[in-house]
Amino acid sequence: MSASARRHTPCSALTTLTGCPASLAAPARRRWLRTGALALAAAGMTFASVSGYAAETIKIGLVTALSGQSARAGDALTRGMTIAIDEINASGGVLGGRKLELVRRDDEGNPAKGVLAARELIYKDKVAVLFGGLDTPVSMAIVPIANQEKVPFMGPWAAGTPITRNGANPNYVFRVSAVDEIVDGAMVNYAQQTFGAKKLGLILVNNPWGESNEKGIVAALSAKGMKPAAVEKFEANDVDVTPQLGRLKAAGADTLLMVGNVGPSAQVVKSLDRMGWKVPIVSHWGPAGGRFTELAGPNAKTVHFVQTYSFFGATSPVSARVVAALKAKYPDIKGPDDITPAVGVANAYDAMRLTALAIDRAGSTNGDAIRAGFYKIDRYEGLIKTYVKPFSEQQHDALSAQDYVWAQFIDNRIVPVTAAGAKVAAK
Repeated sequence: MSASARRHTPCSALTTLTGCPASLAAPARRRWLRTGALALAAAGMTFASVSGYAAETIKIGLVTALSGQSARAGDALTRGMTIAIDEINASGGVLGGRKLELVRRDDEGNPAKGVLAARELIYKDKVAVLFGGLDTPVSMAIVPIANQEKVPFMGPWAAGTPITRNGANPNYVFRVSAVDEIVDGAMVNYAQQTFGAKKLGLILVNNPWGESNEKGIVAALSAKGMKPAAVEKFEANDVDVTPQLGRLKAAGADTLLMVGNVGPSAQVVKSLDRMGWKVPIVSHWGPAGGRFTELAGPNAKTVHFVQTYSFFGATSPVSARVVAALKAKYPDIKGPDDITPAVGVANAYDAMRLTALAIDRAGSTNGDAIRAGFYKIDRYEGLIKTYVKPFSEQQHDALSAQDYVWAQFIDNRIVPVTAAGAKVAAK
């Protein structure tokens, strides 16, 4: 080929992706690069989209409290999901090589802000699956959007019974967490077996989460032929609940069943201190979500609360791997003591791994296909337990009462309750 012919030989559109031959003159290369770019643009593509098409990430959204009193719990959810995503991506991703990407939004524990965050993640960020969050009222506000938009909504913390049992058909809401209705029965049983409780007083936050638990506790007591000694409510921003506690004491309550997040639960303990009333407290897991020991003071250790997992005790290959990954990624984690609240990390880790399996079973990122993919999970050896067909059309909660453990704060660490711990709470 003559030099003249080579000068007039155009680069093909394909060649422009990697550059024209060096023998072409610079003006010709620029001209044909522009031509190739225009051709790709006409086809709705760019150089970046061509090179990155096969590696396009699948976005997973998380709406949770990332600030305020419960920020530590939101961080635990983030860490659990991140470790799971790192593992999944390192092993090849999902759907034949696509990586997962976590996108977070702060709901500040506020339902209205949670709804705005969920809408942004669904409509703007185009998440394939939405995770959230800590607070039952926030999750309850998001549920109708998830079902309407056919975006699977995975709950790794909020325990309100109606979150998953929401009446929608089809139902896009799944959960790897505690369920109020089951926790309530467990709280009653634990109070009776550990403290010999005969007259249980209820002290509950005045919101949908409190209402969900009041219904469940009353039903659990009724099944035993019992009634609450009294039921008292408090607001999330109350700084003194001695009037409510005074009425519970006057009603003869010998053990308190408590439902509330970090701040108000701490106020219950401090109010009891002011009254000088030493009464056992059996709690939902609200105190585990943040700075409970700092806010409640020395008697924080007397509160026994439910958890779905503890990193203390016998280890499994999965727990050893997760602890090692947490220590490697987060400098503040030196061992199990530092993984707090453990329930947030564990629930989020297992929920993310199960979600990845559902996406693979779906064969796509279509919301309805992923919903059906959850039902196709046969078995997964997780952190909390080995899951065997964890989800079905009738069952969207992967954990049961057999997966609960009881814990307390010792030196700002969440540890399983011991016989000594039970004696401390009973004094």
